[in-house]
Amino acid sequence: MCNLYTQTRSPDEVAALFRDLQMPLNFPEGIPNLQPRDIAITDPGPVVRASKTHPGQYDLLVRRWSWPQSAGKPLYNLKSDGRDFPRDRALAIADGFYEFTTPADPKSKRKDRWVFRPTNFPMLGIAALIRNSPEVGEAYTLLTMPPGPDVAPVHGRQIVILPPERWSAWLDGTASSKDLFQPLPAGSLSVAPAPR
Repeated sequence: MCNLYTQTRSPDEVAALFRDLQMPLNFPEGIPNLQPRDIAITDPGPVVRASKTHPGQYDLLVRRWSWPQSAGKPLYNLKSDGRDFPRDRALAIADGFYEFTTPADPKSKRKDRWVFRPTNFPMLGIAALIRNSPEVGEAYTLLTMPPGPDVAPVHGRQIVILPPERWSAWLDGTASSKDLFQPLPAGSLSVAPAPR
């Protein structure tokens, strides 16, 4: 399961991409100070959702990744298999994500880390749900699915990555998640060893 991803885009770069997609982007809480960094569970990260006050527009917000479950563990990934999500839809914005495997060197105490990046589009839109948690306020979780051809050799599941042409249908709720959540074609993601 994805427990780390990377985001390097500035708010201007994110807004320009959404503008190119005819998806006007607002900053209802002010323009965030997005620094290039890896985002780990419980960190704040940028998410986009349909605007609650401006129909046909979208809001970029910074929210905590994961909300606490009843057992206290953070819910950072949620299986989407066979389910529909008619509300609380969001996109987590990323440049890449990491998966970890058993180390090739049996003497190594750390798992091998792999980074996946898009090859056919400039930025990843990861399907997410955003909800209000009494403990932490609004927070988001990333949806997962069976792996596509680029991820399957490394990991048994993957986050749901939506190509840009599906972003508005996901955020507006105009299409079923069952219709939108499809594996990306082979070659859509590059994979490389990532330094630890």
